[in-house]
Amino acid sequence: MSDNQITIVITTYKSQVKINKCLASINKKYKVIIIENSNNKSFKDKIEDDFPNVECILSEQNLGYAKGNNLGLSKVKTLYALIINPDTILHENTIKKFLYRANKIKDFAIIAPAIQDEKNLPNNLTEFTEVNSVKGFAMFLNISQFKDISFFDENFFIYLEEIDLCKRLRINNKKIYVDPDILIEHQGGSSHDEIYNFEM
Repeated sequence: MSDNQITIVITTYKSQVKINKCLASINKKYKVIIIENSNNKSFKDKIEDDFPNVECILSEQNLGYAKGNNLGLSKVKTLYALIINPDTILHENTIKKFLYRANKIKDFAIIAPAIQDEKNLPNNLTEFTEVNSVKGFAMFLNISQFKDISFFDENFFIYLEEIDLCKRLRINNKKIYVDPDILIEHQGGSSHDEIYNFEM
């Protein structure tokens, strides 16, 4: 499957420190759209200078996670989108494995990776499995499956938006999978820099 079939979407809020590690783990042949939930032009300029595959869009106000992701997804022109948090790190073959699985399972809505942190997947989940919901830190979306239900409900500012999305997908008989062969490291609960904890 062609490398130009996927766009990576990352919604950030003053995540200057964490986002660099995330972007460094992504092969520069893949397009990345960052929605920065502030009006920090110096952040945009530096990111786009350091990473030529990245387009950084400043929202000018804090849209929240759901609305920020929706803005990013509205710019996607590819068949698939990978939504990740800025505190994630991809393994070398992560994207290739997503694309391989997408080529095998045509009618999926979301494929999620195994979680490489303290919130690891159940020990008995050792094979590609259909599930009712997945964690929101990394979701590989089949864009065509969302045309009739849209993406995230923007009434959710932050947290629970992926639970609502998965619930709507299941109500509409869309398929959600976890693939334990796909690995993404996730720090968990630290998508923004620590100095902004109180503000969040």
